[in-house]
Amino acid sequence: METKDLSEEAHKYGYIEGNQVWLKPFMHFPARQVGDVKEVPEESLQYFANRFENFKLKVDGLLEKIETSENKGSFLMKVLHLKEQIEKYDAIGDFESLHQRLSAAEEEIKEAIARNRDKNLATKITLIQQAEALQESIDWQETTDKLKELRQNWIKTGPIDKALTEELEERFKTAVEVFFTRKKDFFQDKKDMLSRTVDKYKALIAQSEAVKNSEEWEETSKKLKDLQNQWKEIGGTLPRKMSNDLWNSFRAANNHFFERLKKHINSQKTESKDKYLEDNLEKKRSLVAQAEALLDEPVQQAVPKAKELQAAWKKVGPVKQEESDAVWESFLVACDKIFELSSLEHFMRKRPLPEGKNSDNDQLHARINALRDFIKYDKQELEVLETNLGRLNPNPGNEAFRTMLEGKIKNFNRKIRTKNELIELLRKKSGVQSNKIA
Repeated sequence: METKDLSEEAHKYGYIEGNQVWLKPFMHFPARQVGDVKEVPEESLQYFANRFENFKLKVDGLLEKIETSENKGSFLMKVLHLKEQIEKYDAIGDFESLHQRLSAAEEEIKEAIARNRDKNLATKITLIQQAEALQESIDWQETTDKLKELRQNWIKTGPIDKALTEELEERFKTAVEVFFTRKKDFFQDKKDMLSRTVDKYKALIAQSEAVKNSEEWEETSKKLKDLQNQWKEIGGTLPRKMSNDLWNSFRAANNHFFERLKKHINSQKTESKDKYLEDNLEKKRSLVAQAEALLDEPVQQAVPKAKELQAAWKKVGPVKQEESDAVWESFLVACDKIFELSSLEHFMRKRPLPEGKNSDNDQLHARINALRDFIKYDKQELEVLETNLGRLNPNPGNEAFRTMLEGKIKNFNRKIRTKNELIELLRKKSGVQSNKIA
């Protein structure tokens, strides 16, 4: 805007009183001081008129983005923020017209949000109807896949009116749970039937094993042949692996000589297996030590190495059950520390410290504070999970969800513990007296 026009705008919407520059009242807002006269009154008025032009450019830019955007709802807070600024922004100009334009944009956005919620409501009602139509299905696998797909679509669908949210969530959840409860009951019945068949096979195995070491060769031979005929008469369909396992046990008991040979081979295998498991344990302990040593390396180098160690871990065979959980937990925590440090460094790069507050000690303190904030957020998530677990009804249909919640709670506890240990590590580096983190 030219200086002459700027001056006219300044006098139209502002004035000088004493050594103060004032904005004239507009709408329901009273006149207010926006600044002081520095030297020349006219230049001071023009200065604040020019500030208004800059503010108007922000409004114009935002409204243009809203006009061309399909997701208008994402701009609501920005519009409200600019409306709030109108009440206190130090400038002179036609704030009333800006307020009206922003108010119109606000209404347009709210209408768009309402339309989206109506659309989301229609989508969720359709998903509920589809889920309810499937809840009595006996096509277990296909229906399971369809319901999983419906659940994904439900999650992806945006929000609806809060007054309807709980009711519709419960309807959808109930429809899904009806099917999965029926599915569970069906397979439990099937399992019970299999169990009765297995019991018959096991009874024959027990009888054959009871005589397998007998030295009454002819009598034992007749007994085992009779048991073989009974085995054939049982029938029934079992899973292949289970059937093979039972048959192998029965067959092994039928031949005394091969049984002796089998015991010998098993003895050899046992010794070999123990050595194999011990070697695997040493390999895994070595990987734990390597992962823990990565804390002394720069994060950008440690992260790919940690991933390499994770890949190496998968190639190592099993260890004894009593050792497995502990060594895995140690390795998991060691790797978690590396990845937590990587996340921390990524967070810090996005939030550089102010100039003059960037010493090594300042950097360490900033990281400690960031970790504390992360712990706070983790504890908030943990509290929500524990609350949900406490509210979960103790019925069989909720066991899968209960297991999932317990797994997440365990993971968050480990995350919190890992971050606390990192804080202690950073404290030692900074020379700060260590205090227990709540």
